[in-house]
Amino acid sequence: MKAILLEGKGGPEVLKLKEVPEPKPGKGEVCVKLDYAGVNYAEILSRKGLYGWKPKGAYTPGMEGSGVIEAVGEGVSPTLIGQRVMVGAKFGCYAEKVVVPAHLAIPALKQFSQQENAAFLVNYMTAWVALFEMAKVQPGETMLITAAAGGVGSAAVQLCVKWGCTVIGLAGSDEKLALVKKLGAAHAVNYRDADYHQKIEQLTGGVDVILEMVGGDIYKKNLKLIRFFGRIVVAGFASFNLKKWNPFSWYKTWKDLPRIDIATMSHKSIGIFAFHLGYLLKDTERTMQCFERLREFVTKHDIHPIVGKIFPLEQAAEAHRFIESRKSTGKVLLKMNGAE
Repeated sequence: MKAILLEGKGGPEVLKLKEVPEPKPGKGEVCVKLDYAGVNYAEILSRKGLYGWKPKGAYTPGMEGSGVIEAVGEGVSPTLIGQRVMVGAKFGCYAEKVVVPAHLAIPALKQFSQQENAAFLVNYMTAWVALFEMAKVQPGETMLITAAAGGVGSAAVQLCVKWGCTVIGLAGSDEKLALVKKLGAAHAVNYRDADYHQKIEQLTGGVDVILEMVGGDIYKKNLKLIRFFGRIVVAGFASFNLKKWNPFSWYKTWKDLPRIDIATMSHKSIGIFAFHLGYLLKDTERTMQCFERLREFVTKHDIHPIVGKIFPLEQAAEAHRFIESRKSTGKVLLKMNGAE
């Protein structure tokens, strides 16, 4: 079968399409023939050698996808063969087939296309857990969503609007701002404006919850907007630009990391959280409980993922370049040969 193999670290050009042996499901596993794979920023960091949550040696990236169960291993019911599923994995989804534990091949949402199923799991679970399981967002609160036109950001905007919140979305271009407004945000603000945080202060008087996914100066400005009893959830770091060969980048990266001290937190009685979906997967029961609450909510409110652009599998390098250009909106996908 065809798969993207990452044999070293570096720029997008290190993502190579290769012929590799087809995976075989072991005990408790299933083999899924993929239609689409989602592309995530974590995979870009992994490609650069800056992400610890990856295997040693050559491997196939890809944390999520959608497809059909083709084979099952020992202890898994053969009645699952042929079932449409969305897949969560540490790696392996930039390929025509992937083997995962059976519980991580989740029945596809019937109201979604296969493209939408591939765009759902990582983004919407990240937004849902960060905001509703951790920050305990309440209807009527004012939300500030950074990178609001991206995969996680667009999911967060949709969820918070339907939850009954006033949503402010940050984005960096007219096209992205238009999408944020289309998704229902009360305000779409360009973070490239030096005084954007003052504008938000004038519009709202402050915010109750911040979903932080950028870091750097954006994070520092956003801190000034948090109200008493506010909460900040750090779920990403788009400004992360460490270059191992350049010691000057080490200091800038360290300086730009989102951080806060207890004294500053106590001045407004605020809380700060950090979330990484990958580590939550270790707790299968809690993960599935969160997913069920998310599934019920998006079904009730007819929420659909935003699919921004689709690349064929062999253009995985171009997909990475596109995301790194900061021109992408919604979810970027890779399409397997033969997928609808």
